[in-house]
Amino acid sequence: MQGITGWRRVVLWPFGLLIRLWGMSLRFQETEEDLRNFRKCDEPVSMVLWHNRLFLAAEIFRRYRQSRPMYALVSPSQDGAWLTAFFSLIGLRAVRGSSSNLGREAASALVTALRTGNDLGITPDGPRGPRYIFKPGALIVARRTKTPLLLIGADFESAWRFNKAWDRFYLPKPFSRVRMRCELVTTAQLADRDQAAVQLQARLLTLNPDRD
Repeated sequence: MQGITGWRRVVLWPFGLLIRLWGMSLRFQETEEDLRNFRKCDEPVSMVLWHNRLFLAAEIFRRYRQSRPMYALVSPSQDGAWLTAFFSLIGLRAVRGSSSNLGREAASALVTALRTGNDLGITPDGPRGPRYIFKPGALIVARRTKTPLLLIGADFESAWRFNKAWDRFYLPKPFSRVRMRCELVTTAQLADRDQAAVQLQARLLTLNPDRD
């Protein structure tokens, strides 16, 4: 898997700065319980959000989790190479793989990351959909390491939506409000794998309402 190097990496710097300033302009709103879950740092966790909320990943890390190393599961495609390079600019690390085809090497790397005290960030319907279908990657890794999940929700006050993209990606407008949610799922709630996958998908859909 070829990475992004040379001039291509250089052009990411202004883009990364723009995204950072854009994210900082957003007015996050959360309850005390949501905030407590976002900042849960007593053990490694896997943070789970739908692919069309991925724009918020950098700002979630900056506001709530900057004190903890975090690895993100990123597609092995060329698009994933760009995302990996961008993540490195904001302090996130990447494991190349797919939640729909979690290969042995990627799964082992994710398990190792959790067992060595790091956090994970996973989009369970990525990298190519179907939208809002919870694929088993995050659940498999959490069950194997006996670590909890943090389900992430975002409800946008005002956002552009890319209706031609498979995930109908959300791009929140600068300075707009975003209602953030974070729900803790303990290891005990993951005991029944099939039932847990259905419940996690339902909870993520509830936490992430589509206004349209």
